[in-house]
Amino acid sequence: MSDQQTVPERPASRYQRTVAGGVGSMIVLIALVLAFVVFRGVFRDNGQVEQEPVDYLAAVQAAQQAGADLVYPPTLPKGWTATSIAYQPGERPAWGIGMLTDDGRFVGVRQEDTGLETMLEKYVDADPVEGDTVTIDSPLAQQWQEWSDAGGDHAYAASYGDDEVLVFGSASTDDLRAVVESLTDAPVS
Repeated sequence: MSDQQTVPERPASRYQRTVAGGVGSMIVLIALVLAFVVFRGVFRDNGQVEQEPVDYLAAVQAAQQAGADLVYPPTLPKGWTATSIAYQPGERPAWGIGMLTDDGRFVGVRQEDTGLETMLEKYVDADPVEGDTVTIDSPLAQQWQEWSDAGGDHAYAASYGDDEVLVFGSASTDDLRAVVESLTDAPVS
């Protein structure tokens, strides 16, 4: 007998493994994934979600009956929809209305017993640009401070008693000014 051991041979591979083959396989895989993403994008239904309108006047009336002194637009321009309200009663109350214009732009009204800087940072931008002080024929205040951000949002701010009032959003400055002009604190009838 011989002291030599035989090592079994490995079976021959069916194909050659090369770097070029691996790269080719990756390209085919990426192409398949991209084709799938495009296919889903074409046949996906991304319909616009309609915002349900809210009855902000009923909320204002209920808060007024509880003793709150809120500012609000008594009516909305044709085609506009009030889409959200926020009310936080208490020692430092906060009130807000969110609206969409007839072309889908956002307008918000906020009234809070907090500093203007805090409100601007929260609702407009972390670093808003101060504009001019403008005179607007409003029952709440005649002088309003303009603000804007790099994204194209605008805001008007004024003091109302101990509160700050902010009218802001992506709507045009004309739409924002129209809301400022309409604001009232009169009891809802």
